Amino acid sequence: MALEDAAKQMDMAFTREDLKGPSYELTFGGATSFLRRKYTKDLTGVDIAVTGVPFDQAVTNRPGTRLGPRAIREASALQAPDAPYGWDFDVLSEFAIADYGDLAFDYGHVSQFPAALTAHIKTILDAGAASVVLGGDHYISFPILKAYAEKYGPISLLQFDAHTDTWQDDDMDRIDHGTMFYKAVKSGIFDPSTSVQVGIRTTNEDTMGVNIIDAREVHEKGPQATVAKIKEILGDRPCYLTFDIDALDPAFAPGTGTPVWGGLTSAQTSIMLRDLAGINIMGGDVVEVSPPFDTTGATAIAGAHVATEILSLLGHRMRTA
Repeated sequence: MALEDAAKQMDMAFTREDLKGPSYELTFGGATSFLRRKYTKDLTGVDIAVTGVPFDQAVTNRPGTRLGPRAIREASALQAPDAPYGWDFDVLSEFAIADYGDLAFDYGHVSQFPAALTAHIKTILDAGAASVVLGGDHYISFPILKAYAEKYGPISLLQFDAHTDTWQDDDMDRIDHGTMFYKAVKSGIFDPSTSVQVGIRTTNEDTMGVNIIDAREVHEKGPQATVAKIKEILGDRPCYLTFDIDALDPAFAPGTGTPVWGGLTSAQTSIMLRDLAGINIMGGDVVEVSPPFDTTGATAIAGAHVATEILSLLGHRMRTA
């Protein structure tokens, strides 16, 4: 496909015949799957499945993250159809990437949601694909991690966030976006000693043994030093990357459930995500994009770029495995 194809191609999310390659179509029209990938429930031959989880149960003060997956998909249509910038390969051309659509669940039976999400991700993993999840409030990472831990055993967590989300909560049935990593550690789902949280800038005295690189350290030492420290902590262990969009300063991502000043810049983040190439990443998510609180769409644009970088990190791992 070439640029001139935009004059005669549209709705490639439904009409394209394969799962690889760019999609040239009008940025302001067409079906808005993530990066114009093909919508399909057939995971045969899929390397990476992008899926949305429109769940919004427990954000602090600002609801609306259930609309995040839709907004991120729409924002992704603004990205150039060329290879993601700064990488030495094109993940969209080398790997079969599908938009697997959204998780279906009964919003009237909230208690059934976690098991439904774990089963959804397990279906993707059992098909031999990795998942990139568009959220949704941050609680969704807990059921997702359960599926990954079932496949890979206890893994390492790489979390970009303003909050540690390890506040004490021993009621394992509570659905709360601020306590799920406390529960994940307690459940043995990830190893805190080989995990790291980046961009933290809220007080929590019990970090459950997870390594912390707070926002000030990133600002003072820079992205390259931060990446070197992350890689040292993770080593070559299988890891899962979760990116809460409030890791970014509200100046760059105002549309989030829990904005906190003094955060990462989009420039710092783009450097760090690109330079993380080589980590043994198994999957990832971007969460807490809340479109109602950002009429500019900047937060969704940031979320779409983060998801694209996660795709590229997965592709880098797959092509060097």
